[in-house]
Amino acid sequence: MAKILIIHGAGMNMRGKVQTEIFGTMTLPEYDERIRGYAAELGLDVELFHSNIEGDVVNKLYEANDRGFDAALFNPAGFSRGYPALVAAIGQVKFPTIEVHISNPVRRGPVSETATVSQGMVTGFGVAGYYLALRGLHDMLAK
Repeated sequence: MAKILIIHGAGMNMRGKVQTEIFGTMTLPEYDERIRGYAAELGLDVELFHSNIEGDVVNKLYEANDRGFDAALFNPAGFSRGYPALVAAIGQVKFPTIEVHISNPVRRGPVSETATVSQGMVTGFGVAGYYLALRGLHDMLAK
């Protein structure tokens, strides 16, 4: 069973509490529950992680690399721009990373810097974007 790290970046703990006109009313624990359901449906093992601290995310990526994870999904949220250590970490791990955004961030400004080192991006589909990204990883890893 493929092991996938799910990383929620800075500010994801505020989902469902603020900016609901952009991100909706679903909270981070509700996202996690839905993501676990998607993973179970696809036969994937997921580990969920959230931090508002860049260094914690960098360390988690390196730890996952050392533990032999097969891939990662990353919603950078507030870490989309201006975090070169995070960009470097994503580029250094052995596994593919897919960037996921609940909304379409391009509508609000410049493209994410972390996307430049990600295998792909899924944006604008709400929580279903996590399913689409997990499905893509499932199929990619099966080859």
